[in-house]
Amino acid sequence: MPEGDSTTRRRIIEVAGAAGITALLAGCADEDPEEETPEEDEPAADEDEPEAENDDEEDEAAADDDEENDEDEEDEENDDEDEPIDPDQEILLEGTTDGWTGVEPEAIADEENPTLLLLEGESYEITWENGDGEEHNLEIRDDTYGVVDDYETDLMDEEGETETLEIDEVTDEMVQYLCSVHETEMVGEVAVEAQEDDENEDE
Repeated sequence: MPEGDSTTRRRIIEVAGAAGITALLAGCADEDPEEETPEEDEPAADEDEPEAENDDEEDEAAADDDEENDEDEEDEENDDEDEPIDPDQEILLEGTTDGWTGVEPEAIADEENPTLLLLEGESYEITWENGDGEEHNLEIRDDTYGVVDDYETDLMDEEGETETLEIDEVTDEMVQYLCSVHETEMVGEVAVEAQEDDENEDE
C-alpha cells in the first residue's frame, strides 16, 4: 500500500474515533439524571391563593355593606329625632332627682333630659310623672331664666302622681324646661321650629 494511502486511512480512523468518543460523551450527557428530571410542580397552596384573595375581597365587600346599612339606620334615626313633635301627641316625662327621662313620643323615649322640638304657634300638653317621691315641678323658661307666660306646674312630692302643663301657643321665647328644685340636674332644651307660610308653600 502506498504510504499516502496509509496516512489517509490512519487519519480517517482517528477522525472516526474522535467522532465516536464525542458521540459517546454526548450520549452520557443526555442520560444525566439531573437534566432528565422534570421540574416539580409548584405547591398546590399557590393555586389556592387567588381563591383566598377572593374570599378576603368578599369579606371586605360584606363589611362595607354592613357599614352602609348601619349608617342608613343611623341616618333614619337622626331624621326621626330632627322631626318636630306632633302637636296632637302628648309629651310624657318622668322626673327624678337624676333628671327628666323621656317616655313619649318614641323620638324621646329613654333619653335623659331630651330636647323637645316643638312647632311655633302650636299648642302642646306636657305631662310629667313623679318618679321618686321627691319634690318636683315643671317650668318653661326663656333665655333670661324667667318663666314664660306662667307656664309652670305646682310642686308635687307623691311618687307616681302626674301633672300636666298645657301650652296654648309655642313661641321662640321658650328655650328650656326644668324643675325649680333641681335646676342643674332636671333641665332640658326646648327647640322651636318656625312653620312656613301657606303662601310660601304655594310658591
